Amino acid sequence: MLKLSLRALPLFFLANSAHAQWMQISSQSEPSLAKGLEHRYIVAEHSTSGERASLEVAIFSAKACHLRIVDQSSDPRVELEEAMSRGNFLAAVNGGYFDPDYRPIGLLVVDGTIVSPLQKARLLSGVLSASGKKVQIVRVGESSLAQKLDIAVESGPMIVDVGKSVRGLESTKLARRTFAAVGAGDKVALGFCSDVTLADLSQILAATLVSDFKIQRALNLDGGTSSAFWFKRANGSVFSIGEEKLVRDFVAIVPQ
Repeated sequence: MLKLSLRALPLFFLANSAHAQWMQISSQSEPSLAKGLEHRYIVAEHSTSGERASLEVAIFSAKACHLRIVDQSSDPRVELEEAMSRGNFLAAVNGGYFDPDYRPIGLLVVDGTIVSPLQKARLLSGVLSASGKKVQIVRVGESSLAQKLDIAVESGPMIVDVGKSVRGLESTKLARRTFAAVGAGDKVALGFCSDVTLADLSQILAATLVSDFKIQRALNLDGGTSSAFWFKRANGSVFSIGEEKLVRDFVAIVPQ
């Protein structure tokens, strides 16, 4: 009997580990100037380690708001907060990857014009795009430039697919993260997360952290020192988390 118990012990711990998960422990929300858009502050906790992560998420209906790329193609480049103060913007995060000369890496479509072509690379696994009142996240292999797009930004990796966390993501490097997500119907989100690994972010977003928004797909945007989040409240004041370095472009939410 003792021998059998010892052999079963690793399976017991494996089963417990498999059930470890991220859970929401608190959530606060505040309205925007626009109907159908809100800012949610969410704190999640890992059920085994006790580790916590905080998320700032702008959730909106694609019927009420629209996405726009703010492209900083030349100097002078400014930080997200200043860029947003120059137009009729409701919320925003930093956008896709770029090289040391601020050239975009991967597909970038701004106001219907292709600024940079689609690129095949291991990291660049998805495309966030919008056309009319439709926002979608597709895998690079599913993307078609035959469709007329208002905006598009290629990034990656994909971190949630068909409502589930993506396996094999990096699980050791902690960094600030930004992401885009789409759910059933017309729900869309742009978000920022405190220092976590990509694997943890995938698990956090795949969990039902928001009762009325089950994420179907989520795409990682340029993170680390590029990560930034901005939201204009209903009273006109601003909540902002600034980037630590200037970036090429921003993904912004504007009135429809």
